[in-house]
Amino acid sequence: MKVLDLDAVRAFVHVADLRSFTRAGEMLETTQSAVSLKIKRLEAQLGKALFERTPRSVRLSAAGDAFLESARRLLDAHEQALTSLGTERARLRVGLSEHASGPQLPQLVAGLHRHDPQLVVEMHLGLSAALLAQYDERQLDACIVRYEANETPAWRARSDAEALFVEPLVWVAAPGWKRTAGIPLPLATLAGPCGVRSVALQTLDRAHIAWQETFVGGGIAAVGAAVAAGLAVSALARRVAPVGLVDIGSAAGLPPLPRSHIVLHSRVREPRAHSALRILAAGLARS
Repeated sequence: MKVLDLDAVRAFVHVADLRSFTRAGEMLETTQSAVSLKIKRLEAQLGKALFERTPRSVRLSAAGDAFLESARRLLDAHEQALTSLGTERARLRVGLSEHASGPQLPQLVAGLHRHDPQLVVEMHLGLSAALLAQYDERQLDACIVRYEANETPAWRARSDAEALFVEPLVWVAAPGWKRTAGIPLPLATLAGPCGVRSVALQTLDRAHIAWQETFVGGGIAAVGAAVAAGLAVSALARRVAPVGLVDIGSAAGLPPLPRSHIVLHSRVREPRAHSALRILAAGLARS
């Protein structure tokens, strides 16, 4: 009877989810070559190629696709077995900026659960400044927040900061929205203090474009609804802009917005919570 290596199975699931040996290695805190070796050994055990590899992409083979759900169930059963012996449930308290979350959040949450069904994830969505304050007050174990270009020195000076990726902001509006000459640009913004709001207003002021707030929302969903209703335009990250809104920056003669950094702050040391946090960070980077 063949006995599968659980570490190899776990590596396989990570590569399947992330479509990358390198990112899977980061999640498992090992190297790309070590992950590749685990997969080769698993493929040798199964007698099947699990991935189709090209220099630019990694995708499941037919055999890999057929094996994936069974692999997930195997890992789930392993975690349940540990739990039945009284293994303590770990907890991860993480804050996530609304400007970094995006529409893939349900899939990311599902991925965290698949990775460790016994890990309790306590996730808080909000504005970056508020989340960072909660993290500094030790109400959160980690936070993933947004820093604008002029805030780079602030996070680079912190030993607990890790830059995850850089993301642009764009001016979005409802399809067919037209800017009216001679009238201040109507804006939908998040209630302050909000770094994205500040950057948007500063950008307009530098370009000598008159503006007025038409709608102030308490969350991205509210702002998106106002924009979709045609009440205003808004500065949003591409990933969080509601489906159906369009980039109107160039067409409306609006100045380009600067890019900003998505940064992870963490003091997590517990292995299971740390592994889940790495999966969340990688998932955000590729979504």
